[in-house]
Amino acid sequence: MKKRFVSFLTILGMGAAMFAQEAEAAAASGAAAAGAIKYLAAAIAVGLACLAGGMAVGKIGAAAMGAMSENPELSGKALPFVGLAEGICLWGMLVGVLILFK
Repeated sequence: MKKRFVSFLTILGMGAAMFAQEAEAAAASGAAAAGAIKYLAAAIAVGLACLAGGMAVGKIGAAAMGAMSENPELSGKALPFVGLAEGICLWGMLVGVLILFK
């Protein structure tokens, strides 16, 4: 099930990249629908990144809290990994901004 879900997310991510390329080509030819495709591509990129980041934070956070309940000294070592998982969302937002302003 997980492999299918990851494959589905990968296909959607590639679809966002294709939408962005199509929007750039349409903008070069002067089509009016280029803006809508560009916004859709940015939304897909940000949405998928936030979905993946939320899944990662949920799993890492649960494991970190479980480890800290057994050994409180691990809090300084476990919590930075949650921050790394949140970085996935920031990268998705960066890609979305780059799609919009290109």
